[in-house]
Amino acid sequence: MGNDLGTSPDEVQFRFRDDEPVDHAAVTVDSVLEQTNATAVRIEPGDDARLLLPFLDRLALVEVNFPAFGDGRGYSAARILREAGYTGELRAVGDVLIDQLSHMRRCGFDSFAPDKRLDEEDARRAFATWENVYQRAADARAPIAEKRHEA
Repeated sequence: MGNDLGTSPDEVQFRFRDDEPVDHAAVTVDSVLEQTNATAVRIEPGDDARLLLPFLDRLALVEVNFPAFGDGRGYSAARILREAGYTGELRAVGDVLIDQLSHMRRCGFDSFAPDKRLDEEDARRAFATWENVYQRAADARAPIAEKRHEA
């Protein structure tokens, strides 16, 4: 990743994608199930991300709301979507804190719109934290156990 924190359209502070950002509002999970033209959705805590699986090919943006830093359900939603093959933008919004950034990236988030702007130098360090990992995740980094046997 280097020093690049990505591009940032409007309220999005960090974005790690080369495609054009979605320029329209996201609808609720219930709405996307009823609308055939919805391309952006917002998952709230308690929403079941698995309901979106039949629509992944038409969704360009999935926002996952973190209303409180201690609510980790959004991590599961991200992992479910990425493991199901979702390749569109996955944005963490809300109470996103510095110490969550590297874990959110591992779960598949590629853009971030925190309620309160984060210090960019702190964010660089956070995104670079944990060079070695112990388990597989959406970021496809090789766990330490596999690296031990490389040669």
